Amino acid sequence: VMVSGYNRHAAITNSDFAFVGGNAVAAWGYTNETASDPGRPGERIENYPHAGVDGTDGNHPRYTTVSGCSAREVGLYEKQSSFFVQAKTAQSTVSGNVFFNGPRAGINANDGFGGGDEISHNLVFSTCRESGDHGPFNSWDRQPFLTTVRDGSASMTMAWREIHHNFFIDNYSPQEDVDNDDGSAYYKTHHNFLVYGGQGMKNDFGGHDNHHYSNVYAYVGRGLGVCSQRPGHEDRFYDNKLVITGNDVGGFACDGAAKTVVHDNEYFTASGSIAECKMSLPDWQKRGEDKGSTVAKLPADKEIIGWARKLLGF
Repeated sequence: VMVSGYNRHAAITNSDFAFVGGNAVAAWGYTNETASDPGRPGERIENYPHAGVDGTDGNHPRYTTVSGCSAREVGLYEKQSSFFVQAKTAQSTVSGNVFFNGPRAGINANDGFGGGDEISHNLVFSTCRESGDHGPFNSWDRQPFLTTVRDGSASMTMAWREIHHNFFIDNYSPQEDVDNDDGSAYYKTHHNFLVYGGQGMKNDFGGHDNHHYSNVYAYVGRGLGVCSQRPGHEDRFYDNKLVITGNDVGGFACDGAAKTVVHDNEYFTASGSIAECKMSLPDWQKRGEDKGSTVAKLPADKEIIGWARKLLGF
């Protein structure tokens, strides 16, 4: 299914997708960056290339809903494929779906166009079966776009995206369950059960304003690995439960004017101890850092499943 150009409130519901050559569902908008566009044959394109970042003309999908669907065995021919992908699209709702068996990321946000999307209550596993990197969810944000989605006025800053109450399993080529890549910003990832992966939270290449909170991470290598930010745009990581296979909280800004905000997490390791910013957690906390966080030995699987059931309302 392709939702292309000017679309409002398109809904793809209660559908099954299997053995698809490319994406199961794609939502794709347009801006005027070139003199012609094969996706819009015969249409007069104005103000190129200067209008390439301008999405205020509304020629893009908004309020698309994908719900109650299943998708498997996608990307049989095109390997850069997902169960759902959006580009130059805003305010999508992807909820209550089951996605598995794909070659690349399960749900893919190609850019930071507009924002205001909600990804919730999905079960996604067995992604990236034919590629490295990514996991159940991936985002990029290599090009800012001008839209009115955030507050009604033209802005290059997108509205917050929310990823919540999902059950993601990063069991193939595990990197992260939620991979915020290449400058991704304005994400609130919370109340998810996230299983496996090299780390729980990621931000790189200028990414910022990425908030992970109230998640349960089961058997991840470490808590987080993020890049540096500017003051006022720090990443935040708090109120999470982490069952960690390594012995380090992760890599993040430990000092400076834009320190990563880390606090009130529960860490669990084989040894019952953990390092943070090149010192033990107790020593780090003596400096007034990572307040409220604790560390203990690994819990039983039954206890972890109990956390997940409570978190997701099972």
